[in-house]
Amino acid sequence: MATVFANGNGTIAEPWKAPVAEPPAFSPAYQDLKFTLHRKLLGRVNLEALSTMGRDYVRNEIRSAVAQLVDEEKTPLSLIEKDRIIEEVLHEVFGLGPLEPLLQDPTISDILVTTPQLVFIERDGKLQRTPVQFKDNAHLVRIIEKIVSNVGRRIDESSPMVDARLPDGSRVNAVIPPIAVDGPLLSIRRFRTDRLTTTELLKNLTLTPDMLRLLEACVRARLNIVISGGTGAGKTTLLNVISAFIPEDERIVTIEDAAELQLRQVHVARMETRPPNIEGNGCIKQRQLVINALRMRPDRIIVGEVRGEEALDMLQAMNTGHDGSLTTIHSNNPRDAISRLEVMVMMANPNLGVRSIRQQVSSAVDLFVQLSRLSDGSRRVTYITECVGMEGEQVTLQDLFVFDKTGLTEDNKVKGRFRATGVRPKFSERLKASNLHLPASIFESAVEVN
Repeated sequence: MATVFANGNGTIAEPWKAPVAEPPAFSPAYQDLKFTLHRKLLGRVNLEALSTMGRDYVRNEIRSAVAQLVDEEKTPLSLIEKDRIIEEVLHEVFGLGPLEPLLQDPTISDILVTTPQLVFIERDGKLQRTPVQFKDNAHLVRIIEKIVSNVGRRIDESSPMVDARLPDGSRVNAVIPPIAVDGPLLSIRRFRTDRLTTTELLKNLTLTPDMLRLLEACVRARLNIVISGGTGAGKTTLLNVISAFIPEDERIVTIEDAAELQLRQVHVARMETRPPNIEGNGCIKQRQLVINALRMRPDRIIVGEVRGEEALDMLQAMNTGHDGSLTTIHSNNPRDAISRLEVMVMMANPNLGVRSIRQQVSSAVDLFVQLSRLSDGSRRVTYITECVGMEGEQVTLQDLFVFDKTGLTEDNKVKGRFRATGVRPKFSERLKASNLHLPASIFESAVEVN
């Protein structure tokens, strides 16, 4: 049954399908009734005993129990209201309460809870306000605790921030008071349950067929690739897609803060960082995992996102025979990505000189792939840039492909073109050595986007 909400005039609608200026206020009496039924249900049903039975059987049993509790209440409810409240109590028991309808909508890419009464979503790159509400701060905290406890993490006043994930791989960040001033904050970055394919990237005009052929050749030839971009630009999505080009006979070790990569290969060893326990002990950082990965006989090392001192060990791994490594980094363009790598390496070893750090970067990284989210919500690969080497004190870069924005259409869609610069990459010989031959026409193409 599709979950729906009553709007201000009492009719039924699915309000998150389009932006709404002001969400309809949920009746406090309705919220109290729902939580009263939830408490009574927990007192009447032995959930521990039901946990050993099939999920469908348990849902039917609880649905029957909730229906009986609803009938016992003196509050007059229509059949539609009864069905809705039964479904919402089931969401409280089995799922994430008011968030369940949003999590079941595959078109939503982000769920952002600003206060218990303010819940926003992102669809097609645009933010929309929804009428979804939590009863109060305690209700929202309970849902957050449910999420983080499922992955062995905790959140409380002594540790008021947490990164976690949902079973489908969606990334979760939560902040509670005293850090969060107006009440708990919850952000969920959704990941598709069906893996995005190269066909869909091309259909969405994220890049062109020639750009994709180049990336495929670079992955197969074991070049080290850094995918850079801003928040929500699609870095992890692109990393998932191009990692499919890694041959099945290679051993891949992945390192992440919160496991969200969806690799297609069978031989994948996944590792995830761990926060400190309540005594402040047991913290495992990405740098430790990168160092440990070198002892695991990896053919490829994939770091979900480089954001700290692990950058030094990642660069050293790339420079000491671990070719074909992949990672992502936050930056505005490839040159900024180099600057960020410099800062992160200094976090690991402040005594390293800038020139020696730049030499490490120039010899370790072969290719930067820059992603951007444009004003209309679309995502584009705006640069494919080769890291050529050092010239004096500077790392030398040369663009192979760029996206030029030329304007906006009448409906505010971004116009532009993907353009090859005509430059033949220095790593062409490495591609040929791997029996990968790209026609010269790839580096002279242009594709208009209207």
